[in-house]
Amino acid sequence: MRKFNWLTKACGLLLLCATTGVALPAQTFTTLLSFDNTDGASPQYRLVQATDGNLYGTAEVGGANNGGTVFKITRLGALTTLYNFCSLSGCMDGESPYAGLVQGTDGNFYGTTNLGGASGDGTVFKITPSGTLTTLHSFDGTDGSTPQAGLVLGSDGDFYGATLFGAARYGTIFKITPSGTLTTLHRFTDRGDGGFPYLAPSLIQATNGDFYGTTYTGGAYEEGTVFRMTASGMLTTIYSFCQQGVPCPDGGNPTAGLVQGMDGSFYGAVARGGNASCSFSGFEGCGTVFTITPGGTFTTLHSFDGTDGATPVAGLVQDTNGKFYGTAPTGGASGYGTVFNLSVGLVPFVETQPASGKVGAAVKVLGTNLTGATSVTFNGTSAAFTVKSQSEITTTVPVGATTGTIQVVTPISTFLSNVAFTVKP
Repeated sequence: MRKFNWLTKACGLLLLCATTGVALPAQTFTTLLSFDNTDGASPQYRLVQATDGNLYGTAEVGGANNGGTVFKITRLGALTTLYNFCSLSGCMDGESPYAGLVQGTDGNFYGTTNLGGASGDGTVFKITPSGTLTTLHSFDGTDGSTPQAGLVLGSDGDFYGATLFGAARYGTIFKITPSGTLTTLHRFTDRGDGGFPYLAPSLIQATNGDFYGTTYTGGAYEEGTVFRMTASGMLTTIYSFCQQGVPCPDGGNPTAGLVQGMDGSFYGAVARGGNASCSFSGFEGCGTVFTITPGGTFTTLHSFDGTDGATPVAGLVQDTNGKFYGTAPTGGASGYGTVFNLSVGLVPFVETQPASGKVGAAVKVLGTNLTGATSVTFNGTSAAFTVKSQSEITTTVPVGATTGTIQVVTPISTFLSNVAFTVKP
């Protein structure tokens, strides 16, 4: 049984979905925020939780120049606009940030714009938490065009992303250093390996070191794929959408990438398919939220019906409270889109910023209900620490620490890190 509750204002919604139980428990949606266009509109991408405990994201359009925005939002729904795109003549600073943000090890955020830049083919940018923006790369078509995918921070310290067009017709996967040096890693061919890696990150680096992502077209049914790619660029399709028959109850044409949950499975959203009685923007079905194992076992978790959002073109981010957050650009009570929160019963965890460092390096441990913590260990080695707030602990990599899981013990629970912390030599 599933329950949905929502509140409405104009131009967008923020929803909350909480659950209890073991397998596919009841779900509850709660509206947190409504966009009104002056502070942005049509949020297309998932949010990122930063080291300060807040969530950061982008709106594709709206804002002071109608070129889109970068924003910060608290867990309670208080929004701050950090940057309005097209602030420079000719939109040299970029336009329409279709994708979202990733926080680098330097504390800044990195992302892409769909348009704008020196050639109008989109950009890669860096923005500080206070809103100072720097353009790192302007695409010119030969190295890709229209980067509607965001970035993922690799274990090597570089960022990985994708372009929808350019270089080869069906898009590319690229790597870019924090200073702006770009390398093309893969050119899609559609029929063979999928095509048009839409939103993202189109890639995530999983705990096994491989990259996983989605393509909008291609695959066995020409409705898009989920794929695995090794660091050397070898692609393997692990799921082809619409294999459950027309009108695609499993979804079709995925425009978003994936996020790996604490259970090792991947979670994402599809903009069409699902509930066949729902129709938005010409799509058959309003989209779904799904999970897929590394081996390709696929399960639909939720089918949107329009009232709770529609066409969720963006993916999900897992908060340290164990829940997933995401956005849908249409649907809701006013039809201007939603931001939602979904719980599937996964346990809370902690994550570190950065995810690697030498002995003595400063580390922030983010989580939920960390007040009163009594112990922080790096793969079993105790570390001195300071509790800064209920969502943040500061510590340093202790002498003798080795690569492995971070553990935080509090009076109410023991939390493990979502990824292993790498101790550098």
